[in-house]
Amino acid sequence: MTATTPTPAGAPRAPHGTARAARSRTHTWEPPTGYADGAGRSGLGMLRMCLEGRLPQAPICGTLGFRLVAAEHGRAVFEGDPAEHLLNPMGTVHGGFLATLLDSALGSAVMSTLPAGRAYATAQLGVHLVRPVLAGTPTLRCEGTVVHAGRTTATAEARVTGAADGKLYAHATTTSAVFELAE
Repeated sequence: MTATTPTPAGAPRAPHGTARAARSRTHTWEPPTGYADGAGRSGLGMLRMCLEGRLPQAPICGTLGFRLVAAEHGRAVFEGDPAEHLLNPMGTVHGGFLATLLDSALGSAVMSTLPAGRAYATAQLGVHLVRPVLAGTPTLRCEGTVVHAGRTTATAEARVTGAADGKLYAHATTTSAVFELAE
């Protein structure tokens, strides 16, 4: 859970170079979980456990303000809420927020194809940012789909769109290394 305490609406901005009212953001999370907590389930089984609340979502979700909302074989969907704490010096949401949202959907899509005892790691991530995201941009939806799921590698593609209007904000591809979990 994350809580942000903003400056009151309509409050004047301090001139450049002067002190500004600080904001506060508190973030709590459940301890990370791994495949061992999935009791020998497939990747899709673990994703479904996260959706049902039987396993916690990854801590990065709460840190950046996004969440897994759907998963099926070869597909994973996340939604994220841009906010002021994600801004870069230019006043737009940092590209790392979009890259992490994309990487999460891509990786989870790959994970959804893995049997119990197999895992993945991102080996390559190609991100294309096509529209700026602002602190007030409404909820974004990121859907990742597997293109190829092999024994040692998998590839996937994803798109970030406006959840309400479908506008494209970013798209990406990944190559994931697929491997057996060490016991």
